[in-house]
Amino acid sequence: MRINGVTVWKKSDLDGFFGLFTNNVTNILVLTGLLLYAAKMPQDLVFGRILPAVGLGVFLSSLCYFLIGYRLAKKTGRTDVTALPSGISVTHMFLIVFMIIVPVHLKTGNAELAWKAALAWCFVEGAIECTGAVFGKFIRKAVPRGALLGSLAGVSIAYIMINGALQAWEMPYIAFASFAVILLGFFAKKKMPFGLPTGLVAIILGTILGWVSGNMSFEALKESTNTIGVYVPAFSPVSVMDGFTQAAPYLISAIPLGIYNFIESIDNLESAAVAGDHFDSTTVLLCDGLTSITSCIFGSPMPTALYIGHPGWKSIGARLGYSIATGLAILIICLFGLESVLINVIPVAALLPILVYIGMLIGSQAFQHVPKSHFPAVILALLPAFADWGKTLIGNAATAAGNPAVETAALLDSGIYYNGFVTIGNGSMLVSIIFASLLIFMVERKEKQIVVTSLIAAVLSFFGVIHSASAGINMAPECSIGYILVAVITLLLSKSGYIEEKEQTEENVSE
Repeated sequence: MRINGVTVWKKSDLDGFFGLFTNNVTNILVLTGLLLYAAKMPQDLVFGRILPAVGLGVFLSSLCYFLIGYRLAKKTGRTDVTALPSGISVTHMFLIVFMIIVPVHLKTGNAELAWKAALAWCFVEGAIECTGAVFGKFIRKAVPRGALLGSLAGVSIAYIMINGALQAWEMPYIAFASFAVILLGFFAKKKMPFGLPTGLVAIILGTILGWVSGNMSFEALKESTNTIGVYVPAFSPVSVMDGFTQAAPYLISAIPLGIYNFIESIDNLESAAVAGDHFDSTTVLLCDGLTSITSCIFGSPMPTALYIGHPGWKSIGARLGYSIATGLAILIICLFGLESVLINVIPVAALLPILVYIGMLIGSQAFQHVPKSHFPAVILALLPAFADWGKTLIGNAATAAGNPAVETAALLDSGIYYNGFVTIGNGSMLVSIIFASLLIFMVERKEKQIVVTSLIAAVLSFFGVIHSASAGINMAPECSIGYILVAVITLLLSKSGYIEEKEQTEENVSE
């Protein structure tokens, strides 16, 4: 299908659609469960106000990136441009529920006030995202590619690949079957029966196995139809303003999380550039922030985000149409309350293996597009994401056990170094970039960049943007001191001539 000479839909877009749709619909279903069961929000508020606006946000985001991709394809005359993938921010989904909605709901006993507080927080976070449009190009030039791709690899492996695999293998035979189709189709390039898209074959096979094995229930499917209806997002700027009073104590946390979001978007833009699609940072980051603000005004407390995985969708043939098709499908599901019906038709284990594939691909990319001397920095960049994943896992386990206040002394006695998880894991995306950048600058003997990066990290630590659970003043003093020591040691070694001597020695060896 072509519009004004630009190909906007190909058969291979179906594979991209099923993959990105899987990612988005899984997140929507998880969000629905969090709001209903963790936050104890009433069904009419969840299905009637929040989810329709969330669907609108995903659609607007998908539409924006479709149009941006269309413009790039028309400008360059290329037929292989792949639109950027997007959806609601998964990280923020959990944080907003547990940092804003749950505490305010418990404090006030008023679910609507809790929702409005989250709207105010989301509005501020979206505004912070928009500032990334000003600094995005500078950051892409200043930060080494290995640091950007390495931090992205850590997030994709920990949160997409590992989480997806663990959840999928709750039903091993379905996961193995669907995953085998994914690997054979996408890596081994095997053709599927009747020329069907690989993603669709994996889902069909997994669904058949789920129903034949008795893991799916007609009774549950029938009960899930109770949520079907027509739910239209309502323009509600007053709700956003009402929420600022309740959200005031929490608004400071929107600053580091807004920074996190646009840094992650920059990472993803670099990943797309490596795959061959060079998008304008300012346009993309502005789109990211504005769609978050717009959907917020219509009732969504969840910011949108540029998703990891562009190279994966590109490698399976997705171009422009998969993006807008995903956004439209999610909008329809949210407008008609189909979330619970869908998950009672298709087993989750049939949907998730494609996310494992995406995690594998992004992890591989980090090594394929950087010099070999930077490989150690890529490995180092994985550490903060894994620490954050471990911290989250420990916290969730403690909550499930009925003791949400983690007792670090008891954990330490069991060989679990929880404080280390917390220190390295808080602000993991930025910490990954800083760690990897420092090592790359060391490898390249750029002492000025080492010192500047260390001092920037010291400031970020001081204000709690990294290495701290919340922002403030002097939030991570030991880490600030640590980064200052890195700068001082670098200056001392530079002045002592050690760096130059080592460089001369290596030149002699190479001769």
